[in-house]
Amino acid sequence: MTEKAESKEDRRALLRGGRRYVVAYGCARAWATLTFTGAGAGAGMPDAVPWSFDPHLTFDAAYIAVSILMVLLFRRFIPLNENRLVKVVAAAGMIVASLLCTLAVWVPDASFGLVVAGSLAAGVGYGLFLLLAAEVLATFSLLRIFLFLAGAMLLGTVVTFFCQGMGLWQAQCALVLLPVLAVLYLRDAYAHVPEAERPKRGVPKFSYPWKLFVLYGLYAFAYGMRADQLVAGAGRHSSLSTAIIMAVLFATAYFASRRFNIGLLYRSPLVLMVCGFLLIPAESLFGSAVSSYLIAISYSLMSFLVMFLLYDIAKRLGVAIVAFLAIKNAEQLFQVAGGEVPGLLALTGLPASTQDLVATVAVSALILAATVLLFSEKELASKWGVSILEEGGLVQRTEEEERVGERVEELARTYRLSPREEEVLALLAEGKTGRVIQQELFIAEGTFKAHTRHIYEKMGINSRKELFGLLGISH
Repeated sequence: MTEKAESKEDRRALLRGGRRYVVAYGCARAWATLTFTGAGAGAGMPDAVPWSFDPHLTFDAAYIAVSILMVLLFRRFIPLNENRLVKVVAAAGMIVASLLCTLAVWVPDASFGLVVAGSLAAGVGYGLFLLLAAEVLATFSLLRIFLFLAGAMLLGTVVTFFCQGMGLWQAQCALVLLPVLAVLYLRDAYAHVPEAERPKRGVPKFSYPWKLFVLYGLYAFAYGMRADQLVAGAGRHSSLSTAIIMAVLFATAYFASRRFNIGLLYRSPLVLMVCGFLLIPAESLFGSAVSSYLIAISYSLMSFLVMFLLYDIAKRLGVAIVAFLAIKNAEQLFQVAGGEVPGLLALTGLPASTQDLVATVAVSALILAATVLLFSEKELASKWGVSILEEGGLVQRTEEEERVGERVEELARTYRLSPREEEVLALLAEGKTGRVIQQELFIAEGTFKAHTRHIYEKMGINSRKELFGLLGISH
């Protein structure tokens, strides 16, 4: 088998075992968007009702309440996927919510009570389902967590797109079928997790990475300030903006996992959010689509990255992921609070342009606070062992690979190798061929041979076999 074929087969192997989780989480996200959490609410639901109450509020209230409850009591319920009560409440909440919402279409006189009850059930069911799904995802490696999470969110947008184009009957059937599929696929996904890799009941002593939670809360608040004014297609749920960023994340991680710079990605939401709000006063010139998409993509990206880093920390400390993600989910409260800001500004009687300026200044201050948190991110490495922000790659290294990596750094210092020569040495130590190294570093064959010759000359060796001897590698 050729190197290219082997590489292709390796990439395909990354996706094995994740199909069930991707379908389960993707269906659940699409369902949530089509009911109470996104602009898609309305597929299979009342188009016009004799009341003006926003069911998003009761959904958020129930979602936040159940998340806070799990923050306080998670030790009593984990592993959630082996707790019958949690699974029944999650499934019942989502399915009952769908039934009540579809019924509201046909019984308009009772629509208020039906939709409010449905939104409460949906908030509880969806909140618990996300934590159940998180337990399953936490059993995979970090690279697979990244791929499956991005893939599931991308699938959610695709399913939402097709459901929004359906007629009333088809949309209502989809609204009931999606949570059923989500529950069944998640149960099947957990059943396929090897016994040794399943979440444990005990929880070791640990401390919370509060900086990540504060960082996410700041972004949630900033997003909430603009959420109700985003153009169609922009949003944090199964929207076009989500599809764009998740497709980019999935493709980049799938095809270039070792060269994927997480540290750079971790800083990019800052620029996107600030630019989005700076463009608000100029919407009359550029339109609102640009600012809306920048703000939505910024928040979706930060939400994804914070979630991913929480998985990394939980796996390193041996802590149940529920302990961390329940807090992140409860921070939906910050988005709700941010949503109240435009209304409060309107009460001041200030001109709309002045209100936009005040909002931009407020968000800039929040992002400045976030910047301070980002610049102090080394605590993530020293206290919780998060190293991917500095190392960049998503692929976890074995103990042997860690040892060889340290030896490469030691030899580079000893023989005064240039940064580029050290890069070549590290790839040679991984056993990669010259052609593969040329592709990864985007260098010509002659350049690669020159770097290799300089490395050999500085180390006083003549072959790769001697190099492996210095590195302590047996090939």
